[in-house]
This record gives sequence, structure tokens and C-alpha cells, in this order.
Amino acid sequence: MEHQVFVPVPAGRLAAALADPVRVARAVPGLQQDAGAPPVAGRLKLRVGGHSVTYRGTARVLAREDGGYAVEGDATEARGTGSVKLALTLRLAATDGGTTVTVSGTADATGRIEELPADAVASAAARLLNRFLEGLAERTEETGEAEETREAESGHTSVFDTEIPPSSLDADSDDDEEDAGDQGDAEDAEASAGDFADTGVPPAEAAHARRTMIGRSAEEVDHAPPRGRYAPVPAPQTVTANQALRWAAPAAALAVASAIVVGRALRKRR
Repeated sequence: MEHQVFVPVPAGRLAAALADPVRVARAVPGLQQDAGAPPVAGRLKLRVGGHSVTYRGTARVLAREDGGYAVEGDATEARGTGSVKLALTLRLAATDGGTTVTVSGTADATGRIEELPADAVASAAARLLNRFLEGLAERTEETGEAEETREAESGHTSVFDTEIPPSSLDADSDDDEEDAGDQGDAEDAEASAGDFADTGVPPAEAAHARRTMIGRSAEEVDHAPPRGRYAPVPAPQTVTANQALRWAAPAAALAVASAIVVGRALRKRR
């Protein structure tokens, strides 16, 4: 058999894709890969006319010395005793806008496939080759676009090349900040002194008036207890005895003692 397929990708990219078994396996239409098996291994359903035959087998693509590629495959029917053996050769030729792939070789089949019309079998094989090479070309284009994107991103400035700002723990920066803070405090003090000089109000009274007008100071705000729903629950107060109850016991004792004394005095008179 001999078949030609045109794919709109450069010959170099297509050759690189054929040398990658993973991309070859992903390009085979309808292949159900077996876990733990070689990349191009699994189940493949072939539709011939109104019939379908499922095969289980393996395939591999090998580079030839003449620049072509050899495709070897062995498969057996999943439900039957038939088998298929492939021995194909792929030759790549660069053309305008893409690559022309020429497929030649032999395919020996036994079992159910022999009972089907030869024209239908040849048409199914050609359709399978077309879809395989077109799928391989699509994955080649995706790989090429990904490489171009990586190359474009590599030209951008990396985050590791940006300038690192000075650390806030640097002693020089702390000294500068302290000097700036001292200078700001001095300016505030001078401004406050000027205000006091203009108004004639003593500094202490002015500070008290300012807190009264503006609100509580920062220290009062920091140490003030929270209010509203976040206010602490006051501890239960112990109930103290009334002031009158303090004298109840002494008065009762005095009354009892008086009754005893009066009783004894009355007895003596009798």
C-alpha cells in the first residue's frame, strides 16, 4: 500500500513529534492506553463500513538511516483469534506551507477483517492514517506555540533581577528615621509654642482644652476598657449585711442578760 498525507507543519517539527512516543500515542485516534504499558500500547477500535473490530496490541516508531521512519505494530482481536501485523515506512518531504508524508508498506491481517470488503478495509486504513498524522501535526503546533511563548517570556525581566529596597532593620536607615522624627517633633514643639504665644494660654491648659475638644488622648484610648458588646462583664458583688443588723446580736444579748438579772432580783424579794 502507498498513501500520501499533507500536514501544515514544518518537517523538522513533525520529525521531532515522531521521535516522541508519548506524542505518537496521543495522536492515535481512539487509542485506550494500558496502565503501566509502553506509550503506544492498548486497545484500538477500527471501524470498517458498518462493522467494528477491536484490537489490543503495541506499536513503535523507529528512525531510519535514510531520514525516514519505520512503524512496526502487532495486535490481536480482543474478541477473537484474528491478528494484524504492520510494517510501514514514513518519508517526510518539505513542501510549501507544510510537509508531505508518504506512507508505504504492508499489513497482514487474519480473522474478521478478512471477511470484510477489501475496498472498505483500505478506506478505513487510509482514514486512520490521515487522522493520526493530522493529530500529530496539531500537537506539534501546540508544542511550537508553547516553546515560542516560553522564549518570549524568557526575554522579560525576571523578578529576581529587580532592585531590592533597603531593609528597615538597617542601622543607617534607623538613624535617619530617628533624626527625621526628632526634627518633626522639634517643628511640632515650635509650632505649639507659637500657638501658645499667640493665644496666651499656658501649655497645660491648652493641652487639657485640646483633649476636651478633640476627645481622649492616645494613652487614654489605649488603656480605656472596651465598650458596647465587647465590654467586660462586671464581677458579681458580694452582698454585705445592713448597718442595722450589725447591732442586732449585741442588743439581743443585752436583752437576755437584762431579763436574767431582773428575774433573779424578783426571786430575792419574794
